[in-house]
Amino acid sequence: MPTKTVSAVITIIFIAISNLTASEHVRNALVWPELLEAAKLKIVWENQLPIKEGEKQDRLYVAGNYFYSFTDNNYIISLNKKDGNFIFGQTYALPGFPILGFDLFGDELISIIGNNLLEISAASGLKVSQTPLQFGVSCPATRNKTHFYIAGVDRRVHVFSADKKVEMFRGSADDNSIINSIHATDDKVIFSTETGKIIAMKYDKPVQLWQFQARSGIADALVLDEGAVFAASRDTNIYALDAQTGNLLWNYQTQAILGKRPKVTSTTLYQYVWGKGLTALSRTDGQLQWKVPGGLELLSEKGGKSYVITEDQKLVVMDNIQCKELYTVNFSDVTRYVSNTEDSRIYIGDDSGRVACLEPVEE
Repeated sequence: MPTKTVSAVITIIFIAISNLTASEHVRNALVWPELLEAAKLKIVWENQLPIKEGEKQDRLYVAGNYFYSFTDNNYIISLNKKDGNFIFGQTYALPGFPILGFDLFGDELISIIGNNLLEISAASGLKVSQTPLQFGVSCPATRNKTHFYIAGVDRRVHVFSADKKVEMFRGSADDNSIINSIHATDDKVIFSTETGKIIAMKYDKPVQLWQFQARSGIADALVLDEGAVFAASRDTNIYALDAQTGNLLWNYQTQAILGKRPKVTSTTLYQYVWGKGLTALSRTDGQLQWKVPGGLELLSEKGGKSYVITEDQKLVVMDNIQCKELYTVNFSDVTRYVSNTEDSRIYIGDDSGRVACLEPVEE
């Protein structure tokens, strides 16, 4: 069957599944309407994704105008983030095969699958290019207008031209440590290592601009946002650096080994701390705002309120201004979620493929 015909059939099935009656919506809702009302939330859209029997929804992701669901068999479903309409469903890797990164640049998604650099059309899901790499990869790739930056297991940053995918040069840390995170702007590339180094290099040549040394390795990945670099270190500290100079802006000690990157908004940094929950700090100076014991992740933020999912499947709404809990709501069916720092919408799901987009109600 031609690809276009298969896609059309999947779309028809998806629309049929999505067109539930009002009573069926209530019966199949991830969160009951009464609970959403109590949390001052409304449903923007909700859907049942076309997942095969025996397959599970594994993780959710949002990028640009798109919402993605990944199953445990590496089937990826793309929806329009605004209205939840189906865009495509594709499999790019065999079950169990790692997909490293799925990041949007312009109109294309960038991913590493096996030893291949893939560019995928965000509008159709079709492969735009596939470039074989002669080395293993240690973390998701990134790019700017002119170059791709790919960290290899050989402890080098491999820099490729964006148009011809030809390797131009390589860079590394001075201690030859493993690179575990990399970000690029149009004038520099910033990467971190397993030994706690954060290094800025010129975008077009292997020239170091600055270096910062944490006392232990950087956890998960750096966050580069609005001229600042934020990093969680296994030395128990969260660091904020000036992206231009590498100077330390502030640090906060969590008194626990960190394993996840922080989530950062225009006003607040949110950090999961193992055994302690979610901690909120002022983005400006790192001052503690509040802690939610058992908190796992920020779902979204709006109007000085933060929406936090907890390990016992509750939604906790925090007041960032008064630094106190406002209310708690049962989210017992929610097993999948994504942290959204781009706007106020909340994206949640479960193992079976139910997904929903929620939004805070204006008061």
